[in-house]
Amino acid sequence: MKTALNFQDADGFYELLLDAHAGLTQEQSQLLNARLILLLANQVGDAKVLKECVEAARESPK
Repeated sequence: MKTALNFQDADGFYELLLDAHAGLTQEQSQLLNARLILLLANQVGDAKVLKECVEAARESPK
């Protein structure tokens, strides 16, 4: 699992993500996030890496 910053344009992606949520209800926003997670997980494809990512996300401070 990569933990170092690996974005080519982190700010651009963040803006794209915010724009994608603009005007959505909370439920629509949650569905967008779920679909995005599944699409990105499909791009990763490696079950071990996905498991590590899920575990790391759960352990992150709030």
